[in-house]
Amino acid sequence: MKARTQSGWFSNGLFWRTFFLLTFLITASMVAWVASFRMVERGPRAEQLAAQIVSVVTITRAALTHSAPEMRRELLFDLASNEGIRIYPLEKTDKIVPPEDSPIVPELEYYVRETLDENTLFASSVNDVEGFWISFNIDGDKYWLMLDRGRLDRTSGLQWLGWGSIALFLSLIGAVFISTLINQPLARLTAAARAIGKGRQPEPLPESGPTEIEEANRSFNQMVADLNRVESDRALILAGISHDLRTPLARMQLEVEMANLSDESRDGMHSDLAQMDSIIGQFLDYAKPFDANNLAAVDISGLLQDVAANATRLADVMITTAIAPGAEIAGDGTELARVFNNLVENARRYGKTPGTDCADIDLRCRIEAHHVVVEVADHGPGVPDSECERLLRPFTRLDTARGQANGSGLGLAIVNRIVLRHNGKLVLKGHEETHGGLVIQITLPLLHHRRHG
Repeated sequence: MKARTQSGWFSNGLFWRTFFLLTFLITASMVAWVASFRMVERGPRAEQLAAQIVSVVTITRAALTHSAPEMRRELLFDLASNEGIRIYPLEKTDKIVPPEDSPIVPELEYYVRETLDENTLFASSVNDVEGFWISFNIDGDKYWLMLDRGRLDRTSGLQWLGWGSIALFLSLIGAVFISTLINQPLARLTAAARAIGKGRQPEPLPESGPTEIEEANRSFNQMVADLNRVESDRALILAGISHDLRTPLARMQLEVEMANLSDESRDGMHSDLAQMDSIIGQFLDYAKPFDANNLAAVDISGLLQDVAANATRLADVMITTAIAPGAEIAGDGTELARVFNNLVENARRYGKTPGTDCADIDLRCRIEAHHVVVEVADHGPGVPDSECERLLRPFTRLDTARGQANGSGLGLAIVNRIVLRHNGKLVLKGHEETHGGLVIQITLPLLHHRRHG
C-alpha cells in the first residue's frame, strides 16, 4: 500500500490547485485593472483638480480685491474656518518644500499655470506648515493660498488598499465557491471508488449537474451495478461449484469405505480425497465475497488466546505466547480466526525445527500507537528474503525452501487478502533477517485510537 505523502490543509489536491490558480488570476486582473484605471483617469483627474484649484484661487482673489479693507480680516477668518482656505503673504525668506513626486503633479501644474500664470508656484510645505500651497498675485503683491490636501484628493492610498482588500476578499470567496463546485463531484467520485476498493457499497452518485459530471456519475453507477451483479453471480456459481464438486467427493469417500481395499490403499485414498476437499475449500475461501459493512468489534487478544489453546492440543506443536491484553479492531471474527489458524497451520506444516518432528511457534501480539501488531514465527528452514513477496501471490509454493509439495498455493494469498480487507498490512521476514525460520507480521488498525505506553 502506497502511503499518502501529503495531507492537511495545504495538500497537493485539485481543490487547492484550482483555488490558487483562480486567486492568482483574479489578483493579477485586479492589479492590471487598477493600474490601467489610474493611468487612463490621470489626465481627466488632473484637469478636474486644476479647474477646482483655479476656481478657488479666482474666487478668493476676487473676494479679497472687492472687499472693504476693514472687512478683509473677517473674510480671511471665514475662509479659514468654513472653507479650509488660508491666505498668507509670500515672502522671499519662506522655506518652501516642492510638491511630492507623483504622476499627476506635472499635469496638474501645467493646467493651473496655463490658466492663472506661468510663474505660479506650488509647494507641499511652507515654513514647516504642510498643505497644498499655490501662489497668486493681487495688484502686484504675491500671496500663498493653502488648501487641505483632503479637499483635492479624497481617495487616499489607505482607501485604495481598503477597497482592494474588500474586492480581493470577495474574489477569494468566489474562488472557494468555484473550486468547490468543480472539485466536489470529483471528491464524491473518489470517495465512492475508495469505498468499493474496501468492499463497501457506496451510495449512488447524483446523476445531475454539468454534462461531463452527469455522464461520469451515470457510468460509475452503472459500473457499481455491474459489479454487484457479478458478485451475486459469483456467489451463486461458488455455491454451485461447492455442491457439484463435494457431492462426488462424498460419494467417492463412501465407495472407498465400502470397497475391498487394503488398509494402506484406503488410507492413501482418504488422504487424497481430504486434500482435494481442502483445495476446493481454499479456492472458495479465496473467491468468496467480503462485506465490509458488517464489521464488528473483535477482541484480537482473546482470539489469539483461543488459537493458541487449540494449537497446544496438537502433538507436533510447541507454542509460546506473548499477547498484550485489550487489543480490539473492527473486523469479521470468523475471517480473522481463519487467518491466525491458517498461519499456525502453515507454521506447523512447513516450519518444523530442523532435526525434530515438532514445530516451535511463537505467537506475539503488541500495541504500537494506533495499531495492533501480531507476529507468528517458526524456527524452521525459512525462506529467502527475495522470495517473501512472491509467496503472497495466488498459486505460489516455495517447495525447495520449505520441503513440502502439498496444497494449492493459496494459503498465504487468502490470509493476505483478508488482512487487506481489514485495512491491514502483512509482511514476511525470511531467515536472512530472523536467523532461522519465518516471521509473518500483521498490522491492523485499532478500533479506538488509544495511546498505550
